[in-house]
Amino acid sequence: MFLIKEAQIVNEGEIEVKDLLIKNDLIERIDSGISSASKYQEIDGNGLYLFPGVIDDQVHFREPGLTHKGTIFSESGAAVAGGVTSFMEMPNVNPPTVTQELLEAKYRTGAKNALANYSFYMGSTNDNPDEVLRTDPKNVCGIKIFMGSSTGNMLVDDQGILENIFRNAPMLIATHCEDEGTIQKNTEEYIAKYGDNIPFKLHPLIRSGEACYLSSSKAVELAQRSNTRLHILHISTGRETRLFTNEIPLREKRITAEACIHHLWFSDDDYEEKGAFIKWNPAIKTAKDRTQIWEALLDDRIDVIATDHAPHTLEEKQNLYTQTPSGGPLIQHTLNAMLDFHHQGKISLERIAEKMSHAVADCFEIERRGFIREGYFADLVLVNLDKPWKVEKDNILAKCGWSPFEGHSFRSSVEKTFVSGHLAYSDHRLDTSKMGQRLTFDR
Repeated sequence: MFLIKEAQIVNEGEIEVKDLLIKNDLIERIDSGISSASKYQEIDGNGLYLFPGVIDDQVHFREPGLTHKGTIFSESGAAVAGGVTSFMEMPNVNPPTVTQELLEAKYRTGAKNALANYSFYMGSTNDNPDEVLRTDPKNVCGIKIFMGSSTGNMLVDDQGILENIFRNAPMLIATHCEDEGTIQKNTEEYIAKYGDNIPFKLHPLIRSGEACYLSSSKAVELAQRSNTRLHILHISTGRETRLFTNEIPLREKRITAEACIHHLWFSDDDYEEKGAFIKWNPAIKTAKDRTQIWEALLDDRIDVIATDHAPHTLEEKQNLYTQTPSGGPLIQHTLNAMLDFHHQGKISLERIAEKMSHAVADCFEIERRGFIREGYFADLVLVNLDKPWKVEKDNILAKCGWSPFEGHSFRSSVEKTFVSGHLAYSDHRLDTSKMGQRLTFDR
């Protein structure tokens, strides 16, 4: 049992100095002046900020089959060090997670190796709609549809299959939206001009704003026609933000959207310096797009913040454009990045807690997580807002060993992370003696 004394608790739109008692895996009590006792391990929270643990609804941890890039164990360790206490992992692994048997195999791996709480998406293809529609909404976060190809061969472009899944899915559908025909046409044009050595700064012209909008608007139209619970991942253009509304509460929305940290931090001006290390799908686009994504995030047209953590090895990233995979590691640094934005005056601490924890729990209807409430699971992160540190190779925990933030000094630090009541990270060390729990959903 732990007693956190006099922390500034950031929760549900307020910041209050209180004590918090953790018993087993739950928050037992939140109050002022909770008496110490020898049976409690007391933690001095004076001057520190206690947030609900971050819930990341989009990660790629690369297991099974791609474990040279990352594993559930290694990447969940990076997550916990960054204050992320729960993750939802994508199906484009090897073999891809496209049967119920393969899905449950991943859950068994998670139970043995995930240092954070976990859920895994069921993957869709043109050939497995019956398998997809068997997914249990109570204990699986969602169904993933790639409406544009990315890492892996999971493109769903059969209109009949898309309509079937959108019409009959028993749960949230999460989509990667980029129009494949537009991307292929752009790719052919630039290869004709540059061969394999396309400048990385042209990535957002190949995987263009038009490609994103065509696909996202198609997904929205399908969802509206079928009354689907749709969640569009990693919005990368300002134009797409106009597809979403802030006129109804999140819990009542049938269509929601996500922004990722790289689309909030970087712009196409950064390709000159960062090159392959910020090559993601969808592409990082213009500073104007970034500004409009921020506006939509803050006015609640975009509902949640995620990472799209997607590691590749340094060797894989040091190739010509056409041979370099898209994606990179972000999960260890996403909360630090948002806290830097707070120091810049762009977002309040209360809104960070909302967009990275509360809203994700509401969006996915996660049971008893995402808020600091008595009786809820003790998923918590204790932060020092004024303890700068620099990202260097020796403090990167992702297996790939690099980060697009390498060399950047963050102003705030994660001091401690609790995962379901277990002190999983403290004083720059992971405690791997206990694994996270499988997420369940109130559907």
